[in-house]
Amino acid sequence: METLQDRIRALKQRRNAVILAHNYQPDEIQAVADFTGDSLELARMCARNNADVVVFCGVWFMAETAAILNPGKTVLIPDPSAGCPMADMITGEQLRALRAEHPGAKVVCYVNSTAEVKAGSDICCTSSNAQAVVRSMGDVPVIFVPDRHLGSYTAEMLGKPLILWPGFCPTHQRLALPEIEALRTAHPGATVMVHPECPKPVRDAADLVLSTGQMCRHAKTSPQRTFIVGTEQGILYRLRAENPDKAFHPVNDRLLCPNMKKTSLEKVLWSLEDLQHRVTVDPAIAVRARRAIEAMLAVT
Repeated sequence: METLQDRIRALKQRRNAVILAHNYQPDEIQAVADFTGDSLELARMCARNNADVVVFCGVWFMAETAAILNPGKTVLIPDPSAGCPMADMITGEQLRALRAEHPGAKVVCYVNSTAEVKAGSDICCTSSNAQAVVRSMGDVPVIFVPDRHLGSYTAEMLGKPLILWPGFCPTHQRLALPEIEALRTAHPGATVMVHPECPKPVRDAADLVLSTGQMCRHAKTSPQRTFIVGTEQGILYRLRAENPDKAFHPVNDRLLCPNMKKTSLEKVLWSLEDLQHRVTVDPAIAVRARRAIEAMLAVT
């Protein structure tokens, strides 16, 4: 009997399509994806793939980035309602007002943002390259939007004050220090890895502060056998698949992004069948946003 996965693979070949999935996507989506990664890895893959159709299994701002980097391709998102609360915490108008308050400052924009906000920025960054990007700005004042936690971590690591916008990720905001302490007691000697979107007390309690891609690479190369993972639980699929002889424990059971979980196999199939839902960006916005994204890729 033909399965949903079989139908997706057959349609993907017929459409000359590639399926990209973020590390936070449901297990079954990661299983059918051609490539799974973090924001930086997916941005690079978007820029160099040869497919006619890109099915982006993630949230809206990620699919927007794929469309900006691939103006000649058909970029689809299986569920267009999959948004990002952090991205919605700043608008283009608010960014313009912030720039007016700080003349001469450069804007570093986390990729977890809308195309309009990227277009109003000098350069983008991801959680894995934020320090390199800010360092590339030199000695000028830097505005960092929209995540205050990634911004404050970057400022700490570089010893450079940044002008921070008060945005945050609601999922990573759910991590609490007592939970990490309890897991350390339950799993003595385990390595605690957390995402830089976490609040400072959680970051300070961790052994490592890493992007999701960095977590995956570290887990593969580390001799450590047990890890406590402080980020969205979707990453556990990849960590366990790539390291079957190691143990990974989430900090808590609440680390679920509801928007990342909106993608299903049925929606991926329908996306390929009907070439829906196509992601488009206003050309005037896209050209400026692309400049900021490509500036980031050039740095890293």
